[in-house]
Amino acid sequence: MNIVLATLNAKYIHTSLALRCLKAFAEKDFPNIEIAEYTIKDPAMNIVSDLFARRPAVVGFSCYIWNIEETIVVIDMLRKIMPEVKIVLGGPEVSYDTEFWMERIPQVDFIVVGEGEETFHHLLLELRSTRKYHLVFGLAYRKEREGKSEILVNPGRPKLDLASLPSPYRFAEDIPTLGNRVVYFETSRGCPFSCQFCLSSIEVGVRYFDIERTKADIIYLIDSGAKLIKFVDRTFNIKRDYALEMFRFLIENHRGCVFQFEITADIMRPEVLDYLAEHAPPGVFRFEIGVQSTNDITNEAVKRRQNFTKLTRTVTKVKESGKIDQHLDLIAGLPHEDYDTFRKTFNDVFALRPEELQLGFLKMLRGTGMRIDAEKHGYVYMDRAPYEILGNDLLPFADIVRIKRVEDVLEKYWNAHRMDHTLLYLVERVFPSPFDFFQSFGDYWEERGWQRIGHQLEDLFSRLWSFLNDRGAEASEGRLDPDVTLGFMKLDYFLQHKYKPRKIWWDFAMDKAEWSGWMKRLSERPQDVSGGFASLGFADKELHKHAVIDRVPFDLERYWSAGEIDKTAESIVVMIYQGENSAGKPYALRIGRNETPLQAQSVNE
Repeated sequence: MNIVLATLNAKYIHTSLALRCLKAFAEKDFPNIEIAEYTIKDPAMNIVSDLFARRPAVVGFSCYIWNIEETIVVIDMLRKIMPEVKIVLGGPEVSYDTEFWMERIPQVDFIVVGEGEETFHHLLLELRSTRKYHLVFGLAYRKEREGKSEILVNPGRPKLDLASLPSPYRFAEDIPTLGNRVVYFETSRGCPFSCQFCLSSIEVGVRYFDIERTKADIIYLIDSGAKLIKFVDRTFNIKRDYALEMFRFLIENHRGCVFQFEITADIMRPEVLDYLAEHAPPGVFRFEIGVQSTNDITNEAVKRRQNFTKLTRTVTKVKESGKIDQHLDLIAGLPHEDYDTFRKTFNDVFALRPEELQLGFLKMLRGTGMRIDAEKHGYVYMDRAPYEILGNDLLPFADIVRIKRVEDVLEKYWNAHRMDHTLLYLVERVFPSPFDFFQSFGDYWEERGWQRIGHQLEDLFSRLWSFLNDRGAEASEGRLDPDVTLGFMKLDYFLQHKYKPRKIWWDFAMDKAEWSGWMKRLSERPQDVSGGFASLGFADKELHKHAVIDRVPFDLERYWSAGEIDKTAESIVVMIYQGENSAGKPYALRIGRNETPLQAQSVNE
């Protein structure tokens, strides 16, 4: 019996842990199980053609909010060309309101509810033998009675003993692509918290896999070429000793592999933070931290326990170590959160300066308390996945649309790290608050229709510059200094390149004589330039090959050392590019205001 386990991932680099868990558990009795992974961008005809070519007797689809609608299209086509194939669904999206899904998708024969390993295996055994589906706990199926199809949902299956589950990480067919894809890994199942917007709140308690098996699987993956492992545990650090032992193990064995965790920051123990600050190699760990809201009444309404003071301590200490990137999450549209209180939440969290700030919108997931109590807060939301809210009693659709503009430019600029110096200058010294900057810029972006067209790197810079010229003075309440801003934008633009940029987006003000004069100064007096520039030992020809220069209207070296913007002096920013294997490196030559190369030469003579 040929069996295909399939899913539509959001991106090619993603991999489905669920399919591998099902295969690992069932393959002892069903060796002909294939995994077929596609993406939600793949044409349905291509997916169906590939499945048809595999000639399966059973096809199982793993279903989530990001792929359910695309999966339904595939199922409809597949049923028409393969009327005898048995179609099985599983996954969180169909594990709730299961009868609804059986009614909506009549082409589906079975739905596996909840944890699927034992249920799917038992179903396969029944398909191969007596077909007594009523004996399969955790299964929804159809039964013909008096000429009518009846939907039956069996009682749920008890929680699995995780020690009985074989490893899903050791399939030989995965090895060739391990280095190019994300490996999803679980060390536990369940969540200790009860956040009402999250499916994890429905399962009570946390179960752990054997730690020695976990370590052995990770070593196997690293040995086989894995470069990025994302732990799907809902709270990796819920047990201090376990988390500390795992962190220590990964630090000792990483060999360049990167690990990403979801952590609860306000329960991170100081001794764990101290250990990471001292021992974690830079860039090997990434933390994802769900803040969601800093509004106490909101957190109380969704049964979310959070101490923002302790969370701030953790995020700050991790950031100060300079070793671990942090991705913080917010949810717009939670109960008791209007536009103004969400603005405060955003500013509270942005003040922590995370490497990424993910601004999402509440989704009324099937099975969650938020969906059950939707009417209590006046929620209206999409009928189809992803069930995103369209408004509630305090946050009308008009405000949601405005916040989406914040999300758009936040993603393009802050999270993409296109111009960190410029943005920090604008949000810290110019605009009333970070939220106000992103909102004003997002509104301007929308007005210009830029959301409908693509952009290159230089477009991002020129569009920000257009906004600042048109609206900056008003939106910043007169605090914008265009010359200083342009100086930071020049620096950031240079930093985005590994090779000398072929073009710039601003008007280059130096004439040939001035440019030649400064290049001569750099060649003859390299000791005047900051940051070990002289040690490069560039002769005149090498300097012309590797350097790009321009003028900025403040003392750049002082800004780097003290964070101060001193306009009593100016700088020549000197960007050195030495090839693909190293990013461009900036240096600064301090000069007087309006100083020319000839003036500098006469003074030195």
